[in-house]
Amino acid sequence: MSGHCHDEHDGHNHGGDGAAAHDHSDDITPAVQFSLYQQINFDEITTFNEAQYGSGRAVCKKTWAERLSAEPELASDADEQLLMNIPFTAQIKLHSILLRTSDSDSAPRTLKVLINRDDVDFSVAEDAPGTQTFELSRTSEVQELPVKRARFSSVRRLSLFFADNFGDGDEDVTDHNIVYEAAANPSDHKVKGTEERKVGGGLGR
Repeated sequence: MSGHCHDEHDGHNHGGDGAAAHDHSDDITPAVQFSLYQQINFDEITTFNEAQYGSGRAVCKKTWAERLSAEPELASDADEQLLMNIPFTAQIKLHSILLRTSDSDSAPRTLKVLINRDDVDFSVAEDAPGTQTFELSRTSEVQELPVKRARFSSVRRLSLFFADNFGDGDEDVTDHNIVYEAAANPSDHKVKGTEERKVGGGLGR
């Protein structure tokens, strides 16, 4: 699974008098890097079942400009499941999660999100109800996943559990390229390919 980690930004300047209309077709804008991105504690990110040590942290460090880059990529090791624990340096309000995976059997299918737990391993991730669960799309486009904001208004730690992929048990690798956490209103910015609601990157097993 290849992935990338970021948060959506807090606001967007649409320009003043005489400003040309802004095309949002390929835009959640680099401003995303100056919101929750700066509040991610990269050194403390942990990823369970990653095929290459440190690849989970590496995909989270990718800048928005690097979102379509094939490397680094996060791939699962022993089976298709991946678990990422992402701590923040301050308490944040989460509005959406942006993912980029792949149009392949190794793309993650189900994402369970848990918040503010320091004990999340695979056992906890599988048994806990989760704060919110998403059914992902099989695509290489960036998927925008709006969260239920009332549940994500005071987040200090985010756990992302990718439970399975589109291989239906035949694909042992899950991969993704990018994961972004966003603090802005997802409806303010339309991502190219957002109709498919996909996350670019690869979650692979």
